[in-house]
Amino acid sequence: MDNRTKPKGRLCTLCNVNRAALKRPKTLEQICRECFYTVFEDEIHRVILDNHLFKPGERIAIGASGGKDSTVLAYVMSELNRRHNYGLDLFLLSVDEGITGYRDDSLETVKRNEIQYGLPLKVVSYSELYGWTMDEIVKLIGLKNNCTFCGVFRRQALDRGAALLKVDKLVTGHNADDIAETVLLNILRGDIARLSRCTSIITGEDGPIPRCKPFKYTYEKEIVMYAYFKKLDYFSTECIYSPNAYRGFAREFIKDLERLRPRAILDIIKSGEDFRISTSTKMPEQGTCERCGYISSQKWCKACVLLEGLNRGLPKLGIGQSRGINSERNTNMKQANGTQNLQSKQCGSLDF
Repeated sequence: MDNRTKPKGRLCTLCNVNRAALKRPKTLEQICRECFYTVFEDEIHRVILDNHLFKPGERIAIGASGGKDSTVLAYVMSELNRRHNYGLDLFLLSVDEGITGYRDDSLETVKRNEIQYGLPLKVVSYSELYGWTMDEIVKLIGLKNNCTFCGVFRRQALDRGAALLKVDKLVTGHNADDIAETVLLNILRGDIARLSRCTSIITGEDGPIPRCKPFKYTYEKEIVMYAYFKKLDYFSTECIYSPNAYRGFAREFIKDLERLRPRAILDIIKSGEDFRISTSTKMPEQGTCERCGYISSQKWCKACVLLEGLNRGLPKLGIGQSRGINSERNTNMKQANGTQNLQSKQCGSLDF
């Protein structure tokens, strides 16, 4: 290459041919767009292979919210499945929580992704599964504990949607930042049970449908860059009901650490992986909910407890520790001689 055709500015440190277009957040390397695409996709491919996430012929649901993480996940999974011949049947799975001005708009993005990537879409809603929307729940309880309801209901809604699709696994767009935040949150809450499994790349193997996190080691900033440079169609507005979510404080702390030391995110994940739980620590025993059949360590799953509180006009009933609440539920059930409360709706309509 002579001086007339040589790119101006710093060259890519990987190919040494093209002009560097970005500084990679994870490694601080100055690289060009094409090399960034290659290393980004190859790292995810390597994570999939090294952790044996999929088998040929499996049906895989991709949790799709319309946001950057799930949109990039759907795009990359489609590309890698085609390029490396994974042999997977891919589907998009979305949950409509019933948040006017937020979820209805983001679902329009998912519907466009369905066409753009050629992936069938299934949408399940809170109103169908639980008889409540998040708009109705927030109107009743306010903004203090609304994320508890939404998180519990959403997790179960994804499992129920995956069951409707008859898939073998569910993949989510949880990235390295998300997992590092979760490690910190579980330490702050003293939640030993979740701390012991929150860094696992595959979870729920003892439940109805296992979940995988191909983005476990992928930085959020790199996902944003990939979506931007690829001009992917995604929805970027934050949930209108979560400005004061507890997780947000952990997120800001992680961002501060990343600015000082980019490897801090991976180091926190590594620390979470290396935690050893004392043999004297009593762990919850996994069972099934007596009411809906969903996995639960109590007689009733958290979704049924929360839903019972809503239906009885006592929304705070299920907030906090649930052992006492389950005991109360058990007493009420005995008093009712085993009959169900016909005014309450079970958490979902599928029998697990």
